[in-house]
Amino acid sequence: MEEIRAYLDIETTFEQSISLIGIYRRDIGTIQLIGGGISDLALYRALEGVQTLVTFNGSGFDLPVIRKRLYVDLRQDYAHCDLMYVCRRHGLRAGLEKIEERIGIWRSTAGISGWDAPRLWHRYEMTGDRTALRTLLDYNREDVINLARLEEHLGLTLLSEICEHVELVS
Repeated sequence: MEEIRAYLDIETTFEQSISLIGIYRRDIGTIQLIGGGISDLALYRALEGVQTLVTFNGSGFDLPVIRKRLYVDLRQDYAHCDLMYVCRRHGLRAGLEKIEERIGIWRSTAGISGWDAPRLWHRYEMTGDRTALRTLLDYNREDVINLARLEEHLGLTLLSEICEHVELVS
């Protein structure tokens, strides 16, 4: 049976609450938990059958925020591979979007960054601006799908040499 990997990225509000959890799985596609639909149960449902989580700076941001806000320690239940450290080992030191640019991964949301996510969520929450929400969803979707593309680019689809059920630390 093939290992199921989930590529995970979160977006937060100005208050550091979670506004969006994006998950990409090759077996079922993209799942996005949004606003009031974010819960520990919904997250575990989306991760059902997964063995390994793949993030970019998830060790320093995504997983600690999930733990603080949802009281869920995903590192106890899943192997975790943080591609930021894999990139560093391959001489790629930058944020995800800059690394994508360097290696030729294209985004339809180019020019939008993680710093824009709280602003987009705020605009949606305060005014009901569906375009802001759509932009945020598109940005997050590209984040999680591009994690899988980045992994492929690095030639480490299984990442077994580095991420075999261990937490990476710089």
